Amino acid sequence: MKIAIVTDKPRIEVLKNKEGLLEDKQKKQTIEEIKKVLSKRFKCINLVFDDNIVENLKKEQVDLVFNLCNGIKGNDRLSQLPAILEYAGIPYTGSSPLSHGLAYNKIYSSILFKKIGVPTPDFIYVYNIMELEDVNLNYPVLVKPKDEGSSRGIYENSLVYNKKELIKKVEEDLKIYNPPILINEYIEGREFTVGILGNNENLKVLPILEIDFSNLPKDLNNIYSFEVKNYYGDKTTYHVPARLDNRIKRVIEKTSIKAYNILGMEDYARVDIRLKKDIPYVLEINSLPGLMKGHSDITKMAKAAGLDYEGLIMTIVKNAMKRQNII
Repeated sequence: MKIAIVTDKPRIEVLKNKEGLLEDKQKKQTIEEIKKVLSKRFKCINLVFDDNIVENLKKEQVDLVFNLCNGIKGNDRLSQLPAILEYAGIPYTGSSPLSHGLAYNKIYSSILFKKIGVPTPDFIYVYNIMELEDVNLNYPVLVKPKDEGSSRGIYENSLVYNKKELIKKVEEDLKIYNPPILINEYIEGREFTVGILGNNENLKVLPILEIDFSNLPKDLNNIYSFEVKNYYGDKTTYHVPARLDNRIKRVIEKTSIKAYNILGMEDYARVDIRLKKDIPYVLEINSLPGLMKGHSDITKMAKAAGLDYEGLIMTIVKNAMKRQNII
């Protein structure tokens, strides 16, 4: 059996800033780590998603694609490679084009969560700053792109405390990210992330990870911002398993599974949660969570479940193979 790890070229506009350069470096390391694992059991190559991807996959007689593509252009970047692979009849790991699209667009996912009774922060979205003139909000609020992941676009100044700050931040984000810009109710509470593996009756919830901000410098907000995630790792405490009693743990797991299923996630995903007054609010679902060994949250949760890095990667592959009836 032959597996191709497929990634994309770095987005030019992303490489112009510090988060993009760091992300590109981490992706390259992740490719190397995954290839090392897969090469133990399969023939393994890595390819770049370009205009010739289908031709190259067929030329190499690839049986399964390990999808690591975030896409390059457009509002539906994450869906692009899965859509092409489905058209070409080539099996792949991870969620479908529709599921990626729903998860990636936080407006659509939030609407669905509210529709089926999954707690999620209240929100509005705006296409320009003029729409903010008649908006009355309870501050602070969190300003973020509607279609980015892995804390991209969430900085310390994304949590705003008044209308003046809000207008300034929205204006700034509109120059960088696709409109509309999302403005979320800020949920003051403990933060968790929940890793889920599998499909249908074979779902496995990994030990819940709590992100503890209590040791951060006092001038930083208690949010999992780009700065906190990448520059204050030594000040951020990760409790895995999280410090939860069994009742709340079950509520968080049940809520996460419900959110995972309504968006049609497949093989693996990560659900981000804020807990307020024992109510788990789903912030978003990352349908293509990072898999950098020892760094990405889902690898930490897998380790706590007794699943080493090799075990995690192989579980993702086996789930994809079973789902697509690959022998």
